[in-house]
Amino acid sequence: MKIRIAMAQMNATVGDYLINLEKIKKFIDEACNNKADIIIFPELALNGYPPEDLILKTQFLRDSLSGIEEVLKFSKSKDIIIILGAVDWDIESYNAAFIIYEGKLYGNYRKMFLPNYSVFDEKRYFTPGKIPTLIEINNIKLGITICEDIWVPNGPALSLAQHGANIILNLSSSPFYKERDKVRFEMLKTRASELSSWIVYCNIVGGQDELVFDGRSVVINPYGEIEMSAPHFEEGLYLVDIDPLEPTRANLREGKRKHYNTSIYYSDVNTVPIDKKISQKVPLPFIKKESTDTYTQIYLAIKVGITDYIKKNGFKSVVFGLSGGIDSSLVACIASDAIGSNNVLGLIMPSKFSSKESVEDALQLSKNLGIDYEIIPITNIYDCYMEDLKGSFKDLPFDKTEENIQARIRGNIVMAFSNKFGYLALACGNKSEAATGYATLYGDMAGGFSPIKDLYKTDLYKVAKKYNEIHGKEIITKSIFEKAPSAELRPNQKDQDTLPPYEILDEILFKYIDREMSYDELLNEGYDSELLQRIINMVNQNEYKRRQSAPGIKLTERSFGKDRRMPITNKYKPWI
Repeated sequence: MKIRIAMAQMNATVGDYLINLEKIKKFIDEACNNKADIIIFPELALNGYPPEDLILKTQFLRDSLSGIEEVLKFSKSKDIIIILGAVDWDIESYNAAFIIYEGKLYGNYRKMFLPNYSVFDEKRYFTPGKIPTLIEINNIKLGITICEDIWVPNGPALSLAQHGANIILNLSSSPFYKERDKVRFEMLKTRASELSSWIVYCNIVGGQDELVFDGRSVVINPYGEIEMSAPHFEEGLYLVDIDPLEPTRANLREGKRKHYNTSIYYSDVNTVPIDKKISQKVPLPFIKKESTDTYTQIYLAIKVGITDYIKKNGFKSVVFGLSGGIDSSLVACIASDAIGSNNVLGLIMPSKFSSKESVEDALQLSKNLGIDYEIIPITNIYDCYMEDLKGSFKDLPFDKTEENIQARIRGNIVMAFSNKFGYLALACGNKSEAATGYATLYGDMAGGFSPIKDLYKTDLYKVAKKYNEIHGKEIITKSIFEKAPSAELRPNQKDQDTLPPYEILDEILFKYIDREMSYDELLNEGYDSELLQRIINMVNQNEYKRRQSAPGIKLTERSFGKDRRMPITNKYKPWI
């Protein structure tokens, strides 16, 4: 007889217990209506992930336990086992999975492996659990793990399998970045195969500050094959019928558990028996959502990140500078998809150095999207600055000072619209610019949110091309794609006057930042030493700018911020 498991791929909001509880109850009811035996929620679904220093507030912890009490009351008439991710608290706090059935708390499992790398700081907040936990229903054993626990080869999952768990549940809050799901799926397939166990992996979905979670919950059979997979970035309940004897057959035939590791990493396992009948049901077909391509995923990640940042922070509309370049064009397009074109305002702010073509491109894009726009020339404002500063500047030659004044005038105007009308100001800079400091502090960096700050320029073009493909028409026009990138802050300016070609620059930046390759290692790969020193100096010298930039969506392995914490005061030069 098969057991039916429901995975609640939930979009939780950090600290919003009322909304999160409402969603949890709705998912439980939907699972009951579909005759599910068990419903599994993501990691910290009740609290939202990551709650960060809210964990240090005792009221937040009390409210979490009150939320568990509410779920207990709600579950009294529900014939379904609930595995709910939430903070547990006594004199310490724990990242836990609560086991609930018919109004009774059967206990909880406390996460044993706490990640403390990349964007994760769980050792700052939680005490690790000490013992693996499984539940037993009608001789069916299901192990419980939380996120990082399943990534550890000789961790709790191994002991659970060796203690007879035919199904291993994993509550997860695993953030998205480029091609992350490939790494995640390969790990889960390996783990299922080596343990001869089903793995039911339930991941959270949605945006939370700099992070986006792609969902992509999945069920892997004991042979390491994907049986069911949920879509990217879509909240929903996904059901699967599992034959609990399939792992036994796989184990008898291949003996994987016996030969994978003869020692038991954790000799004790907490077994929670639950007296629940598994009824016969009309079988459900496996639903397998094929993985979308890399640049569609990035588009969806930015869209969800914008949507949730705006919605969860109480904004309705956005404003930004629309230059006619590829960066602001992509931001305009995805923001329009995220919150509706009627909630998007582009400010076209030409100066004496702006080309006629750029203004035309910005106008055409606005019309293609159906967004509101305003044309506010900045030449007169700029001339007033120059006249008033003429005496102080003492006829010194035109340089980046005058260039940055133009950018800061535009930043002021964007922020004026934000203040006057309550718009969220979006900054439109990319990762290549942020890395090298090719951006103006308090100018084009001004804003409350920076959607593409973790997208390299070369990838930005690919996402923009994919955007047109997804929509089946040329919204971002050919002229925007073909023009040479330029800030247009002086006559005939091109980005490559200051930066190396983006194809070379991004390749080096990726290896230096995302992969942490050293100067010597890059030199050994054949890059010119003068070019490397120039790029590395730009990266290191502009940490002070990045530290003051708006939050933006994590899209790569090593985003600026929590992922990469470098000192501002830093004189280290590896070539000296």
